[in-house]
Amino acid sequence: MDKKIMIVDDDSDILATLRSIFEKQQFEVLTVDSGNDCIKELEHGFKGIVLMDIMMPFMDGWDTIKEIIDKGLNKDIILSIITAKGSISSEKMKGVESFIYDYIAKPFDLDKLISEINSIAESKKKNNN
Repeated sequence: MDKKIMIVDDDSDILATLRSIFEKQQFEVLTVDSGNDCIKELEHGFKGIVLMDIMMPFMDGWDTIKEIIDKGLNKDIILSIITAKGSISSEKMKGVESFIYDYIAKPFDLDKLISEINSIAESKKKNNN
C-alpha cells in the first residue's frame, strides 16, 4: 500500500476518529500518542505522511519535529501539523518551517482534511515515480 499516514496526537478520540476516516480512504494508518513514539516509528523505517499535533505533554510537536530533523528522519516523510491554536508562533517555527508541508487547524473540516491528505499522498506518489 502506497498511502501511509502516521497520526501523532495525545487525544485518543482524535486518534480513533482519524484512523477510521483514513482507513476508509485506503490508507495504512499508524497512530501514536506521543512525540517519543513518533520518533521510534520513524527510526524503525516509517515512510509517508505524518500528521503531527502540536500541543502534547512531555514532548510537544515542535520538539518532536526538531528531533526528527536533528536525527535526519525527515527524508521520506511529509509533515503536516494539526493544532488547536489559532496562530502558529513564529518563534517556535524558526528552523523548521521549510520541513512543514501544511498547517491544519482544529476543529477541522473532515472533508477538507481528507481532501488535503489525499492530495499530499497523490503528489508524493507522483514524485516517487
